[in-house]
Amino acid sequence: MSVLSPTRPAIRPATRSGGFAGTVAAEWTKLWSVRSTWWTLLAAVLLTAAAAGQLAIYAANANTNDDPADDVGVVTVGSILAGAVELTQYAVLALGLLAITSEFTSGTIRTTLQCTPSRGRVLLAKAVVAGAVTFGVGLVLGGVGVLVAGPVLGRWGTTPAGGTARDVLAMAAYLALVGVLALGLGAALRSAVLTLTVLVATLMIVPLSLQEPDITVLTRIADGFPGVAGGHFLAGDTDPYPPVVGLLLLAGWAVAALALGRVALRRRDA
Repeated sequence: MSVLSPTRPAIRPATRSGGFAGTVAAEWTKLWSVRSTWWTLLAAVLLTAAAAGQLAIYAANANTNDDPADDVGVVTVGSILAGAVELTQYAVLALGLLAITSEFTSGTIRTTLQCTPSRGRVLLAKAVVAGAVTFGVGLVLGGVGVLVAGPVLGRWGTTPAGGTARDVLAMAAYLALVGVLALGLGAALRSAVLTLTVLVATLMIVPLSLQEPDITVLTRIADGFPGVAGGHFLAGDTDPYPPVVGLLLLAGWAVAALALGRVALRRRDA
């Protein structure tokens, strides 16, 4: 009499998730599959061209009008880029905030978190994609600004190779960090309008309000805000701190916004 062995359940091969690289790939695909990304990029290019051209016209006109008091002399194209980014950044940071707030608005964040339950991984992947894309966009916009501002400035402008390359890279780094800052705030606030309002206040309104009275203590506080710190970095200022300190301050704001976004994403339902 034979003894029948119990039937063993079939062993299924373990499935492998894409891990962090797979999450980054998914976020990359999502970002480039929506029309808002392309419209935002077009707006950024047009704003950069318009702002760089306008600032270059102002510089050239100041040197050729009848009032010698406002002559600015020969300026670098890089200084024009630093001024143009103040307007351009609001188009670029839309990439960062829409990467997360659009999912909350449409409800697709639920699908995202079902596919990748680790909310910290999702947010970090979004930050990597947003930072990489906005850095690349910054390089393109820097090139556009140089091509527009150089001819407009004419003999009143100079384009040293090393300095211009540094200025374009600085612009790209600034925009990448601002994009990550926008992403972190978007994850915490979940609303595109509210996030944009907070960004405008943080980058421009509050620092300007602190600087307006021309009180040293308030001015030093304003120097710690991301927009002002980034401006010192772009301009290569040595006062009130070296450019690298401005970059680190801006990076600190971006990291803090991501940390705030992660806490909000983990504590609240999608």
